[in-house]
Amino acid sequence: TVHGNDTMLEAAVDAKSDDLKILAVTALTSLDRNDLKDLGFECNPEELVLSRAKRALSIGCDGVISSGLEAPSLRKHLGERFLIITPGIRPVDNDDDQKRTVDVEEAFLNGADYIVVGRPIRLAEDSRQAAENVQGRIGKLFAESSAPSRTNL
Repeated sequence: TVHGNDTMLEAAVDAKSDDLKILAVTALTSLDRNDLKDLGFECNPEELVLSRAKRALSIGCDGVISSGLEAPSLRKHLGERFLIITPGIRPVDNDDDQKRTVDVEEAFLNGADYIVVGRPIRLAEDSRQAAENVQGRIGKLFAESSAPSRTNL
């Protein structure tokens, strides 16, 4: 993953090997519109994520790291030609520092190819059971007839 400006993304793309994917971070899931404004961005998260994704893809990145909230817009405007990896997955109601979160099912239904589930597993009373629950939810989602068909699971 690369979190930086166009020059950084270009350097990563230029240096990558055939068996490596370059993924551009769009906007951290811990940032909401107010946080972005404090950082000098006069747009909403969806606009920022779409802008950064367009630039990353034009530079040659293979995909983006993006909240599942912005995944539908990315798919609508940019299609299926790149990977979307969605962090900030919260299988239950969220009360931590992550502000732009979705649950397991919503991430995939919104267009994610992969998800990143950290704290809900790591901090669970039984981490193994928490991981198995997430896997079960994914399995159930993709077993249903309305399951997304473009995933790389």
